[in-house]
Amino acid sequence: MANLRFEVVAEAFRKKPLEVETPKERPSEYFGKNVFNRAKMYKYLPRDVYEKLIDVIDNGARLDRSIADAVAKGMKQWADENGATHYTHWFQPLTEGTAEKHDAFIEHDGKGGMIEDFSGKLLAQQEPDASSFPSGGIRNTFEARGYSAWDPTSPVFIIDDTLCIPTIFISYTGEALDYKAPLLRALHAVSMAATDVCRYFYPDVKKVTSNLGWEQEYFLVDESLYSARPDLMLTGRTLMGHDSAKNQQMDDHYFGTIPERVQAFMKDLEIQALQLGIPCKTRHNEVAPNQFEMAPIYEECNLAVDHNMLLMSLMKRVARKHGFRVLLHEKPFAGINGSGKHNNWSLSTDTGILLHGPGKTAEDNLRFVVFITETLKAVHSHNSLLKASIMSATNAHRLGGNEAPPAIISCFLGKQLTEILDKIEHTDEGNSLLVGDKQARKLNIPEIPELLIDNTDRNRTSPFAFTGNRFEFRAVGSEANCAAAMIVLNTAMAEALTSFKQRVDALIAEGTDKTAAILTVLRDDIRASRPIHFEGNGYSQEWVEEARRRGLDTETACPRVFEHYLHDHNVDMFEAMNVMSRAELAARNEVKWETYTKKIQIEARVLGDISMNHIVPVATNYQTQLAKNVEKMQAVFGEAEGKQLTERNVKLIREIAERIQKIETYVEELVEARKKANRISDEHLKAIAYCDTVAPKMEDIRYQIDKLELIVADELWTLPKYRELLFIR
Repeated sequence: MANLRFEVVAEAFRKKPLEVETPKERPSEYFGKNVFNRAKMYKYLPRDVYEKLIDVIDNGARLDRSIADAVAKGMKQWADENGATHYTHWFQPLTEGTAEKHDAFIEHDGKGGMIEDFSGKLLAQQEPDASSFPSGGIRNTFEARGYSAWDPTSPVFIIDDTLCIPTIFISYTGEALDYKAPLLRALHAVSMAATDVCRYFYPDVKKVTSNLGWEQEYFLVDESLYSARPDLMLTGRTLMGHDSAKNQQMDDHYFGTIPERVQAFMKDLEIQALQLGIPCKTRHNEVAPNQFEMAPIYEECNLAVDHNMLLMSLMKRVARKHGFRVLLHEKPFAGINGSGKHNNWSLSTDTGILLHGPGKTAEDNLRFVVFITETLKAVHSHNSLLKASIMSATNAHRLGGNEAPPAIISCFLGKQLTEILDKIEHTDEGNSLLVGDKQARKLNIPEIPELLIDNTDRNRTSPFAFTGNRFEFRAVGSEANCAAAMIVLNTAMAEALTSFKQRVDALIAEGTDKTAAILTVLRDDIRASRPIHFEGNGYSQEWVEEARRRGLDTETACPRVFEHYLHDHNVDMFEAMNVMSRAELAARNEVKWETYTKKIQIEARVLGDISMNHIVPVATNYQTQLAKNVEKMQAVFGEAEGKQLTERNVKLIREIAERIQKIETYVEELVEARKKANRISDEHLKAIAYCDTVAPKMEDIRYQIDKLELIVADELWTLPKYRELLFIR
């Protein structure tokens, strides 16, 4: 009987690229085709309604519910013209995914028939069952009421036959049960605080916007091979698998020619994403085999988060159409790069980017240094909380390995900015502040023009690095909702800027010159945030020890990292900035601990099942074949010569027996550890037990299985190996 593994591998290799129909229009012409954007609002809404809605979007004006009916009517007309028959409130519960319930555009007509209708009431809010989503105890089964409410700042869009309306999701008692509601609060807080500080330099600034440019890394695996790996199907990662002899050590995949099947997938994905208003800009091979990246142009933070969540969902649909499965797990394969989602973050006004330097005047440069310094202050004050915002059961596998930044939050600035901050801290020369522009570098190759060299290098081991006009938060995980990190970062920045202004204003009130007051507070904050500033190798053990001496958080265990959400100074920040209450934070932590436990629990059950029902029988079968060979060789050559000729097989039989015995013992211990942990009622303590006692047993089992994979005859091994999973084109 042929090994099914060989059949699915052969099938994967035979697949050809799918033909993708290219739109006749240019991308700029079909961009936003399926989005109710400003141009469509202008076309389908009455002029006064359009102006009121734009005022809400641009200036944060309070939404007048009286215009909801007119907006709903215009949306419905546009949706009808584009074949939509249903609508849904599209929201982001605490599941790391999105949720939607589709309703048809129909109502009773009072005459025994029906009419197609969509009212402002249906647009503005709906009532999903709040007890069926993670709530951390805020909602129980007998307390099911929750509300989704329209977010007019993120445009509605059409997928297939459904009009999707971005919404927040809150409980009946008002607590946020999603990511969007606290994100919007955080964005409002940072806008208010940053605008106040901006007015020291630009009195006419009306609003500050937080911008986000995410870079989505992902793996593609052939669907037939994916289906032959129960661990990939059920957990998103390979729970076992020995390294391929060739993986990424030749550095030949990064920025290499995109494989044809992948190119077809990317093209299809890009077209659909552009039609949904996602401004896709970049696509390329990443470092690990079968790893790729897509990145858009910068957008306002709330919209960027929505677009990333939409894209991840879209990727999965398009991949299946092309015979692939997308893996968004941060570490689906051991021993090679994992996948992150670098969050490039900046602040901008209606006149420019606040983190962009250099300026044309000393005042511009002072503004630049203020916002750089207060970012450092925010990251230093809440470095443990920032780590908690990006930590998960899946991202923990990635952090600190194969180019992913370590689980210690530090900031990289580069030589020039470091020197400038040192100068401000130690001298009185701040009034003549100079920040260098990009420098030209000649290459002495006549055909190549001069390169403009940035005033900072890059440090790939830094979790939070300044990269020219933005900070790159590189520690965010591939499958995470960007909002989690952006909520913390923007809230911490709002707190830092609020404190900065209060202290500067106090000095000015005492008679200090404005510039002198700003420089005085700057010096204090530069000194206070010095521990977070690190330019060296984040992978070194010396840095771990140095980080501890500096008072930075070096914890790596997920359940313990999550505890920082409930530390008093973090709770105080969230409450002072009106982003989340202690009750909301406590509920979210309950969800985080429970989610962590469930993910490890599922992995443990899957690994136990595969070990006993796949690995042990296959290894035993091979052991039996070897034993029969030994027996027959001795029958042919005699006992003495037969023993000599089969010495290697006897050693293999013994090794297989020892490893099988260890696997069986470890699986029993794994089951017992899980049972013991499951008896703990407190979600926090249960998560710690799973982290400390269950997860390590899985690594012990994996080690034995990976060794068996090298021993057992290839024709008997039933599960696709790394060399097959990672190199299908």
